[in-house]
Amino acid sequence: MTLSFIRSRASTRSAAAARRRPPWRPARAAVLATALLALVLGAALPAAAAPSPGPTPGTARAVVPPGVTAGIAVYDRKAGTFTEQVNPSLPFRSASVVKLLIALDVLGDRGPDALGAQDRARVDAMLRTSDDNAASHFWTVNGGGTIIDRMVRKLGLTDTARPPATHPGYWGYTALSARDTVTIYRYLLDTAPAAVRDYVMGGLRSSARCAGDGYDQHFGIPGAFERPWAVKQGWSGFSSGGCTTPAAVAPTAATPAAGTGGPAAAGVDLARPALHSTGTVGPDDGTIVAVLTLHPDGTSYGKAYTDLGRLTRSLNVPGATRPAGMWIGTWGADVVVREEATTKSRKLTVLPAGAEILVSCQKRGQEVSIPPYTNDWWAYLPQYGGYVTNIYLSVPENQVPGLRLC
Repeated sequence: MTLSFIRSRASTRSAAAARRRPPWRPARAAVLATALLALVLGAALPAAAAPSPGPTPGTARAVVPPGVTAGIAVYDRKAGTFTEQVNPSLPFRSASVVKLLIALDVLGDRGPDALGAQDRARVDAMLRTSDDNAASHFWTVNGGGTIIDRMVRKLGLTDTARPPATHPGYWGYTALSARDTVTIYRYLLDTAPAAVRDYVMGGLRSSARCAGDGYDQHFGIPGAFERPWAVKQGWSGFSSGGCTTPAAVAPTAATPAAGTGGPAAAGVDLARPALHSTGTVGPDDGTIVAVLTLHPDGTSYGKAYTDLGRLTRSLNVPGATRPAGMWIGTWGADVVVREEATTKSRKLTVLPAGAEILVSCQKRGQEVSIPPYTNDWWAYLPQYGGYVTNIYLSVPENQVPGLRLC
């Protein structure tokens, strides 16, 4: 689309039409003209995403988005059966999901009270904010890949293996399947000493939205289902993931450390972007959910976040309660969620660029102008506890059709 064509369209719009945000990319001139306002809003203006409502819950099972490779296992603990299995034995690089095994190795059969203050703080950080430095510390001092060997024997894992010999210190390259992930949670819930179970699951239940490396980690299970849930997530191969703007942060695969040699899984993809959501859902941790995914090269975090969310919402998860509201795509980078419907209110977080979000209601607030767009409607995001201006929702109107008032 040429600049002259954009200008020609703009010159023929009515005043009312000019207030609407069209679904195409804003003109470069408009972006430059509104740079100062973008600083106030905390949002840049890349290409807009097309409107994309999520699937209707219960109408499909295991809907894997095009281009995504998935390993899925959903286990109903009460019935003792799987309700979903897709490539359950396919090994993926674990990313931060391996921190479950690192934590279990540290704890052994002891409760957290047996840990020193520093080690307990490290385990807390691994479970709640997926802290990479803590994982690297334990990987180094506890034998690297031998941690995985011990856990494979203790838990009876069949598809799990230490990182390849070429990357011995990269704990995030540990091979892990969906069915082995279910086995890990079954051990935690049914076999581990009560003190270990309560400590680890308590950490996963208090998972923070923003991880230690600045990624929004409440994708998949936390987005698809209401509490109670407990999660350990994993991500690898993305440049930024919401919560903060891109910065120099520790990668998921740690600096090489101890533990060379030993068996390693062959054929595990170490290149494509990986995004995993694992945990339990429902009262008494009734259902275990493991969704491991690989995405096409170059996939943005927001796109993977959205695709994993849609996949997770399509699953048959006994005991799950699905949140009320409307799933709506967003556009723009560094879109800020505010405490109130005004740019002067407290900044709560930043959305992953282009992510689909749950919106429960809308109301009028401060008028926001990003020429040629102006809008005084704001949408409430119940899972974030705050508002975003409707300008950044991928809908053709200022007010979202069919969405109730706050």
